[in-house]
Amino acid sequence: MVETKKKMLHIACGEGEVGEYVFLPGSPERTIKIAKYFDSYEKIAQHREHTTYTGYLDGVKVSVTSTGMGGPSTAICMEELIKLGAHTFIRVGTCASTSVKVKKGDVVIPNGAVKMEGTSNHYVPVEYPAVPDFFLLKELEKAAVKLKYDYNVGVSITKDSFYTQIEPETKPVAYELINKWNAYEKSGATNTCMECAPMFVLASTLNCRAAAVLVSATDYKIYSSDAKTYPADFESRPIEVAIEAMRQVIKADQSGRGE
Repeated sequence: MVETKKKMLHIACGEGEVGEYVFLPGSPERTIKIAKYFDSYEKIAQHREHTTYTGYLDGVKVSVTSTGMGGPSTAICMEELIKLGAHTFIRVGTCASTSVKVKKGDVVIPNGAVKMEGTSNHYVPVEYPAVPDFFLLKELEKAAVKLKYDYNVGVSITKDSFYTQIEPETKPVAYELINKWNAYEKSGATNTCMECAPMFVLASTLNCRAAAVLVSATDYKIYSSDAKTYPADFESRPIEVAIEAMRQVIKADQSGRGE
């Protein structure tokens, strides 16, 4: 009788099927776009919002797994990848501008995240900060400079709901949403997405490394729910930055310089 490998409940990957280094886009459709930058790749699994490809980057096994949108699915995805041996994560995604410092198409590298969500509260006290791994952050910035992209390093706002941001006045708690949002912007936050805070927190609590590189899908104060406004032409920018940074991280780890 052939023994069947145990599969993770949500990502449907098994032991030996993912690399220690993983790219985490939100969108399943973005996984193949990232995998095409690998030296070689194969599709491992597709279950719920989680699609996984595994391949090689400079001879080292790497994977890309989509997290889906928001904190809960991101946390589940990371927990299961960590159980399979992954320890280094770079989120590759999109964000919206919350500052004149960030324009549509700019590469954004969060150096911290406002925890305007609930998932991180299941891991750490509310006072604990959500920050990326500093070594990964530095490599992402170096990659953005090398590739000559306009970029911003700044605080991201992690929210749980898209439409409470772009239509807060329609919600029963509008006064709270609007006042908090204004406070975050006045405090210097430059961008917003839905996954960074729980990703950073989870990695720090499970002794892993995580950082993010995003591309702004908007200019400041210009939001839309129309798919036609999505800047698909810019999607390659954070992917290229993430791939270059991960190459350097792997080299540093191999030489003992990784942190």
